[in-house]
Parts: sequence; structure tokens; C-alpha cells
Amino acid sequence: MLIQNFFGPHSRGIAEEEIFEELLCGGRFRVERIISTGQTTPAGSWYDQESDEWVLLLSGAARLRFENEAGEVALKPGDFVNIPAHCRHRVEWTDPRQETVWLALHYTPQDIAEATSPSERV
Repeated sequence: MLIQNFFGPHSRGIAEEEIFEELLCGGRFRVERIISTGQTTPAGSWYDQESDEWVLLLSGAARLRFENEAGEVALKPGDFVNIPAHCRHRVEWTDPRQETVWLALHYTPQDIAEATSPSERV
């Protein structure tokens, strides 16, 4: 069995763009590590994803914006948010002085509806 460390080195070294690394993929889910070093969503662009996304900020700092909400949402380590499919959002800021590390779980909306007990819920 291969043991890895979530905070260990990433596959691309120092990068000018955000790093997205798929860690695990199943029938209706995908887990990824995202590493930001000051990157933001390009001006005028929005993420509009086909699946729901639960994202946890593990280190660093970030600010998100949701299309239908006023103002930005500041995230610090330990903060998480569930972003429904097609909820347009963008990354307004990530800390350029340190790595901002995210854990993201992408899943289909029916995963929660189909669960039969709280312990089975994503």
C-alpha cells in the first residue's frame, strides 16, 4: 500500500498557474488537491460546473465570489463550502506569500439524495 502525504511535494514543482491534482475518482465523485500561489480566476470568467463541489481550505487564505451574492467570502484554514452545480463562482484572491491548499470533492447532486443513512452521506 502506498502512503502519501497531502502536504507533500506536488507533481509540478513551482508553477505560475494553479495546480489541480486528482487524488481519487469513483463512480460519481472525484477528489482533488488544488494548490494556489496568488492565482485568481481570470477577469470576467466564472466557474460553472456540472457537478456539486465541496471544498475545504487547509492552508493559506482565499476569497471567493458567488455570482448572485454581494461581496466576497473570505476563507481561512478549516473553512469549507458546498457549491451546488451551476452556481457560478470565482476565486478573487489567494495569498501570494504562501501556498493555499484546498481539498475539493466533486460529486453528482443525487449522491446525497440517494443516501439511506447519515453515515452514507458524502
